[in-house]
Amino acid sequence: MRRVRRDPGVVGRHREHASELAAALRSAVAGEVDFSVTARALTTMDASNYRRVPAGTVAPRDAADVAAALEVCRAHGTPVVARGGGTSIGGQATGTGVVLDLTRHMGGIVSLDPEERTAVVRPGLVLDRLRAAARPYGLTFGPDPSTHSRCTLGGMIGNNACGAHSVAWGTTADNVRSLDVVTYRGAELTLGREGRGAPPGLRELVERNLALLRTGYPEGLPRRISGYALDALLPERGVDVVRSFCGSEGTLGVVTEATVRLVPLPVEPVLVVLGYADEGAAADAAPGLLEHGPLTVEGMALDLVPDAVGLPRGGAWLFVEVDGEGAARRLVRAADAVDAAVVRDPAGQRALWRIREDAAGTATRALGGGEAWPGWEDCAVPPARLGAYLRAFRALLADFGLRGIPYGHFGDGCVHVRIDFDLWTEKGVRDFRRFSEAVADLVVAHGGSLSGEHGDGRARAELLPRMYGEELVGLFGAVKDVWDPDGGLNPGMLVRSGRLDEGLRFKGLPVAGPASEGPPSEGLALAGLPVEAVGRAAARCVGVAKCRVEGPSSGPGVMCPSYRATGEERHSTRGRARLLHEMALGEVVTDGWRSEEVREALDLCLSCKGCRSDCPVGVDMAAYKAEFLDRHYAGPLGPLRRPRSHWTMGRLPHWLDVFGRGLNAAMRLPFAARFAGVTPERTMPRVAAASFTSWFAERASDRPPALTLWPDTFTDHLSPEVGRAAVRVLEDAGLGVRLPEGRVCCGLTYVSTGQLGAARRVMRRTLDVLDPPGDGLPVVVLEPSCAATLRTDLPELLPDDPRAARLAASVRTFAEALEELAPDWDPPRVDRPVTGQTHCHQHAVLGDAADRRLRARAGLTGGLAGGCCGLAGNFGFEPGHYEVSVACAGDQLLPALRDASPDAAVLADGFSCRTQIADLTGGRGRHLAELLAEAVDKAGGA
Repeated sequence: MRRVRRDPGVVGRHREHASELAAALRSAVAGEVDFSVTARALTTMDASNYRRVPAGTVAPRDAADVAAALEVCRAHGTPVVARGGGTSIGGQATGTGVVLDLTRHMGGIVSLDPEERTAVVRPGLVLDRLRAAARPYGLTFGPDPSTHSRCTLGGMIGNNACGAHSVAWGTTADNVRSLDVVTYRGAELTLGREGRGAPPGLRELVERNLALLRTGYPEGLPRRISGYALDALLPERGVDVVRSFCGSEGTLGVVTEATVRLVPLPVEPVLVVLGYADEGAAADAAPGLLEHGPLTVEGMALDLVPDAVGLPRGGAWLFVEVDGEGAARRLVRAADAVDAAVVRDPAGQRALWRIREDAAGTATRALGGGEAWPGWEDCAVPPARLGAYLRAFRALLADFGLRGIPYGHFGDGCVHVRIDFDLWTEKGVRDFRRFSEAVADLVVAHGGSLSGEHGDGRARAELLPRMYGEELVGLFGAVKDVWDPDGGLNPGMLVRSGRLDEGLRFKGLPVAGPASEGPPSEGLALAGLPVEAVGRAAARCVGVAKCRVEGPSSGPGVMCPSYRATGEERHSTRGRARLLHEMALGEVVTDGWRSEEVREALDLCLSCKGCRSDCPVGVDMAAYKAEFLDRHYAGPLGPLRRPRSHWTMGRLPHWLDVFGRGLNAAMRLPFAARFAGVTPERTMPRVAAASFTSWFAERASDRPPALTLWPDTFTDHLSPEVGRAAVRVLEDAGLGVRLPEGRVCCGLTYVSTGQLGAARRVMRRTLDVLDPPGDGLPVVVLEPSCAATLRTDLPELLPDDPRAARLAASVRTFAEALEELAPDWDPPRVDRPVTGQTHCHQHAVLGDAADRRLRARAGLTGGLAGGCCGLAGNFGFEPGHYEVSVACAGDQLLPALRDASPDAAVLADGFSCRTQIADLTGGRGRHLAELLAEAVDKAGGA
């Protein structure tokens, strides 16, 4: 039997024989074996600061596949790491050997017994799927980390995850009844209490070390996650093998099935938000609330939510969930708070909880525009010591010149924080190490645990002797050897770890550049810079994987439509960011801008910009895609390699200006669609008989202009009725309208196809048309995608042209213009329900608050769906995209249309959205201006 080398930095023999290993795995398992560049690049990182390059991935179909894969890897001396959602903070979900992807096939619920309040689940099951299945029975799974929409049960077991409700329902270990696991040597064990499933030698090892196990663990810590929970194996604690296994970070065995406990949902959940003068006061108050039986006691301070919208007065807050109105009133009376708010409305509760759930990402970008990272992410102290610890912790941050935003589970004494470590320079990494050592000593001095939720991984395992002492940590190693004598499961985690300042994912990326001074680039500001600069910008993705949410999301979110359609990591925002990161490093993805792996992953990005707003750290994949395509097709032969659709649809404004209605006849010719690079499943939109600008030029108006109406390409040539309707409504509101005195274009189609040089030329010509700026009238843009381009892409592509910033600042949506310029105008009453979808660019860039207010004033009732329509300009017309385009529409748009009442008006302000609706349903979507114009005419408006 070969022994795997335990040095976590050594890849070993498996790298040299990857093809042999892959062939053996393909012969042994029914699931997918993928040793491709893409598969390896996607799994080099999790949500931590660390990076390890695997040999390949295996997606086992069942427990037999897991056992077969382990047998092959053992024979080849290859380490194995089990991976779920890849949201681990300490680096536990990365490995140098074979990564087992347990999410693809092993994510089901085997059974659910509401009488026994248990469920049997597979390790790749996403937590929210279990919670959704249990909810009809009034049950749930108690632990609920903030990543509940994408983390897996296997990962939760591996890290002994907790969540906001742990004060009521405990950690994952408190809610697991039994586990089926496979060891590296192929033993299939069912773990339980009374020593059930213990591997040979484990009980004897415990019996030889009873005194150490009884005295070596700190007391009074509800969140002691660090190290192995060997005290659970004490006789007086029931020799609980399953509990001792939870939190072992995949180092002892691979979970193939779990029986978990379910708990009753609160009958009447009420959220009490308590305001305190500062963070320390909130922390001091938290332990006193526990006697009232709260379900949560979560804390955060003003530096995490500086606008404090919707929160009671104070500089820090406790979010305390209780069951019932009476419990809420009693809690408010008992709490010594500056102010309090009792939130009964479920929507209001969700909005407030979203602040907390997004905190891991929000804290990463909220430090004065800089970057902050995990690294001292989730320590825990006894709750009674939390206030004192936080004061000392803040002082330690100041001593090191660091900034961080603590928040977290104050009722359990657990604190999360992202800190603005400089992980790009050698000095910064040395300081990172020194701080980690100092804060570890501080935590131990307060009787705490280095990890209170996310596990140790690479980030803290080296420091465990400071908490437990050398003798107990040595026992951890002995236990690892009993379970895994070959050292093949996730080596370097928990025991015999590498240094915490080695293997950082930032090594090799540039220090200098636009992303290193202030906030990382959020848009198209990378042109002309080396490939590493894109990696430096993509590195802002911390891997929290909010883009990997399964199924229709709650609320108006957009991100990430292509992942939701395909379920493939490479088509998520995180997956694409990882590929760009690896492209910049050049170790796995070796051909830079010419990389076909990156191009293929970006090919299904719809450029919806949803990640710009929905990603907690603001990754802007639409911008990165445009940059990549621009470079990918650069060079003398680059234009010849471009897809034909880039020349046709990517330059659509030019062709419409040149040929106009002649394009209708051209598209009826045989093979026209193929020549244009358009998929045959689509019907090309028809060019209107008369453009909007020609109609406007023929009419007379004596009103002094109050605004400039932007004649975007889609409105001008393809849907002039929208422009005419907008003019009708704006003039009814008493607003004079003018058009630019010349042809203008925002450059959207050029940007989305990565023709950035052409986009800049188009934008400069547009600015020339508008120059001099005149009297600075607001510019009203009817097409949301064009408005978003003018607000964001224009100043990012022309950062040195002050005219670009002025135009961007002047852009208003149709609803914003009416609200701002005609505040006393009463819109006509339409009084009918609406359905449809908020345009993805409007959600991500523009905001729809003014639209919602205008609809309410006009009597248009009902909300619009989130998501993306799936057509997305040229995307849905291009070959190979049709099925994904339809699947994106089927996520939220089509269900909203199906569920609407028969008399509902279908609202779709975007031309792509209206085209998709017509193509897939035969129905007609209309711009809000059209509905209001019809009502103005019926009312006999001016």
